[in-house]
Amino acid sequence: MRKIKIVKWNEGKKETSLLEAINVVIAMKNPKELPRGIEKFKVFGRIGNAFAEAEKTGELVLEESDYDFLKKTIEQDVPSQWAMNKDIRCAVEAFLEAKEE
Repeated sequence: MRKIKIVKWNEGKKETSLLEAINVVIAMKNPKELPRGIEKFKVFGRIGNAFAEAEKTGELVLEESDYDFLKKTIEQDVPSQWAMNKDIRCAVEAFLEAKEE
């Protein structure tokens, strides 16, 4: 299990967070590259539930398999130019460096 503190920052007048950044990475992925089938459907369901709970608690709690899926997606698909924004860079790095509990 991994527990990741949800970091928030302001982009102009809008507050954004690690959760929104991950959602953008997933949304930008080519639909043909997204996993299909009932098992991945269940993974996305668990991730969706974890995101909803994290909105309330400020902490994203993921099972190891769900964390691994998101980590791989981020490693492959995060826009490189996001590293120029310190807030996004720190949030992504914190996610990638989350320790197993």
